Amino acid sequence: MNSPNPPPGRDVARVAAIQTVSGPDVAANLAAAGELVAAAAAQGARLAVLPEYFGIMGLRETDKVGAAEADGTGPIQDWLAETALRHGLWLIGGSVPLQSPVPGKIFNSCLVFDAAGHAAARYDKIHLFGLDLGREQFHEGRTITPGDRVRCVDTPFGRIGLSICYDIRFPELYRAMGAVDIIVAPSAFTATTGRAHWEPLLRARAIENQAYLIAAAQGGVHPSGRETHGHSMIVDPWGVILAERDTGPGVVLATIDPNYVSSVRRSLPALSHRIPALAPVADPSPLTETVR
Repeated sequence: MNSPNPPPGRDVARVAAIQTVSGPDVAANLAAAGELVAAAAAQGARLAVLPEYFGIMGLRETDKVGAAEADGTGPIQDWLAETALRHGLWLIGGSVPLQSPVPGKIFNSCLVFDAAGHAAARYDKIHLFGLDLGREQFHEGRTITPGDRVRCVDTPFGRIGLSICYDIRFPELYRAMGAVDIIVAPSAFTATTGRAHWEPLLRARAIENQAYLIAAAQGGVHPSGRETHGHSMIVDPWGVILAERDTGPGVVLATIDPNYVSSVRRSLPALSHRIPALAPVADPSPLTETVR
């Protein structure tokens, strides 16, 4: 279904999902991420996506609060700007802890920098992870203030919709983005939920939105003892996994073609077949049926 020439202003491009196993030392994390971004750039990447918490995964959930930066300034943001400029690529910092007005909390923010090192977009994670399996528990609402706005950004490679990790379970977020060419889902999925849900959720979001999906993940055992699932991957609009890495630090690379997005949507115009007015109903009607 590929066409030979992409639409004007939207480029065929090599893109990268960066996988890390971050720890509590911000400087060490940035140095490790820098080597991976450089490797991606050397292989032709023009867009690189870093995972959630690439700059810090502390020994305690509260450690990221102590590392919170003011919007627009701080070691992690400065590094993102400098790295994007040095390699001349668009760089998405999967998530950076930014200061929140709520004491003891942060915004978990996905930051986009263009190839000149300028801040291009910010998305604050909306859906906060909660899990209680007895011995394994997570309660992001204790340390994170949720965002309240859907964010997209126009780039030379097409329109990108921004999300973070747990957001991937909420398809209505991606519908609210409108037509996007690329979805990014930087993550730190747990090994437990990742084994069961990671791949089907990513492929479903790509298929139903007919968009490329770049999922950069944490992947391995961290100094805190937490294990993340890894399996960073790039999925195409047909749901095909173009490239994937199981665990450990590394780079996942693929070529994306915005014209292929258009081709898929022409061939299977599911987005235009939607009936947005449909809503849950309280009582049975001729449009609903209860099977007994």
